[in-house]
Amino acid sequence: MEGFDFNTERLSEKIAEANKKSGSISLLRLVLFIVIGITGVLTLSQTIIWILPFLILISFFVISIQKYNFLNDQKSIYKALQLILIRAEQRKRRKLEEIDGGKEFQDKGHPFANDLDLFGDHSLFQLVNHTVSKRARTKLADFMKSSFDQEKAKKFQEASYELSKNHDFLDAMESSGIAFYSEEKPTSNWKTFLGKRKAIPVILTILSVIGPVGGLILIGLVTFGIFPGALLGLWILLGLAPLGYVFKSLKEATEKLPSRMQLKAYSTWLFELEKRQFHSPLLKERHQLILTERESASQLFQQLDKLGLWIDNRLNLLYIPINLLLWTDLLLARKLQLWINKHGEEIGKIPELLEDWEVLVSLGSFEREVGAACNLSWTSEQILTCSEVTHPLLDPVKAVANDFQLGESRKFILLTGANMSGKTTFMRTLGINAVMANIGLKPFAKEFMMGDFQLYTSMRNTDNLGESVSSFYAELSRIHTLIERLEKGEKIFFLLDEILKGTNTEDRIAGSEALVKQVAKTSALGIVSTHDIELSALEGIIEGVENRSFHSEILDDTINFDYKLKQGPCPSFNAHKLMELMGIRFQEQ
Repeated sequence: MEGFDFNTERLSEKIAEANKKSGSISLLRLVLFIVIGITGVLTLSQTIIWILPFLILISFFVISIQKYNFLNDQKSIYKALQLILIRAEQRKRRKLEEIDGGKEFQDKGHPFANDLDLFGDHSLFQLVNHTVSKRARTKLADFMKSSFDQEKAKKFQEASYELSKNHDFLDAMESSGIAFYSEEKPTSNWKTFLGKRKAIPVILTILSVIGPVGGLILIGLVTFGIFPGALLGLWILLGLAPLGYVFKSLKEATEKLPSRMQLKAYSTWLFELEKRQFHSPLLKERHQLILTERESASQLFQQLDKLGLWIDNRLNLLYIPINLLLWTDLLLARKLQLWINKHGEEIGKIPELLEDWEVLVSLGSFEREVGAACNLSWTSEQILTCSEVTHPLLDPVKAVANDFQLGESRKFILLTGANMSGKTTFMRTLGINAVMANIGLKPFAKEFMMGDFQLYTSMRNTDNLGESVSSFYAELSRIHTLIERLEKGEKIFFLLDEILKGTNTEDRIAGSEALVKQVAKTSALGIVSTHDIELSALEGIIEGVENRSFHSEILDDTINFDYKLKQGPCPSFNAHKLMELMGIRFQEQ
């Protein structure tokens, strides 16, 4: 297989050069086609000697088509590389409006996905996702929503770090996917088709030999005037029965075999994988799965591509007379079934393995494009510690870093602060960085230590008219689930934002205090944000509870925020001033 150029330098110039070469080859093809027609006429009307230049010219014509197709494929690669560079710049600048956000993966019932901007507009999915197939895209989303697993996370962390340093491999895999992959035919359909092993009837084997040999002999005899031309008509009629016998199976193959673009994508991916060596255990394991014992998987897909091309062109005006004279469909049907019997089941597993590589390429590309230089460590204890942590979706230039520790004697944080001071964003910062660590990505922090726990959040609770559920009831349902899991002994790090905000002040304070006392008796770690400064009195009363806060400074008609986490409760709030700035008059002048 001829390899493509995946170098990202001078892309515009390379595209212009490829266009120029394609134009020249197109002109050459036209000239060859005309000359082939002339030599064909001379062969039939004058002497058989013209058959030699006729066949030579056809060979050159085929080569010119192959070269033209390769140049077009290379242009598609160059354009895909341009798109990758554009998207990389958008991700670095956090301008994500034009990038797929995976909105359909949002799930209100999930323990944390709906609250942490994993999917949707301006989401982590937009930074991470580099997949091209629907199934790989879904696998990545499921992975992002998966339960926390330290051992699995460590393997993926090592793999994503190794891939992030392999720039040419990442470019090759993603650009060839963008350039070639299509969802024209569902993978499940042709996987099932390729898994159908069948015995080949002896009569089919015999006729697949008799057809081409007998047809060529008869054509020769008729050409030299030994037999009358009417025998060719009889031969064609004789072949209609066996050709009709294989028509249905070849029609099914046309419908269910992968499209040529899919096969091209798979072949290119496999070719790139087969020539690489990997070092991390996870990559070596996944790499070994696509290495076949005999012929390489990329060669097998190229063989299938050639059979697919033959099948797709069966209704071509040039092919039909050849098929009627030489019964080539019989040969094709036999070759296809032989290939399926020998390789079909093995090849049918490859697309699923390549989907896993799409996910891995996404993780490596994230680390390459926007990843952080974080010292990530793991512990079996109930601890979450980080220094200079920021939110990955904020512009790195503008993001304000904070330090945070939770665990051992400090199990529960009551977070107070003025409106818009950064409470909710900070909680999401901790949650989304924990999710990143769980899928093998480095958190956006200088240091980040992850304990052994599951993540649970209650932040974006909304009403549902269809289910007659109020936002307050939705929040209570989330809290109920949390309590149930904690009482079962699960180790959980939870984030509860503006707890019980849907009820009156008296009930909210009483309910919040009762919940804090109840949860403090479990092994959980957590943060509860609130505007009820009265709850800050729980520090010193309940063991493990401490206060942290975000502050604001009111200057004339402006409110300034430093977004820095501070010890102790918030000394002042800004709601009154904010309402004034929005035009609410508390006292008529």
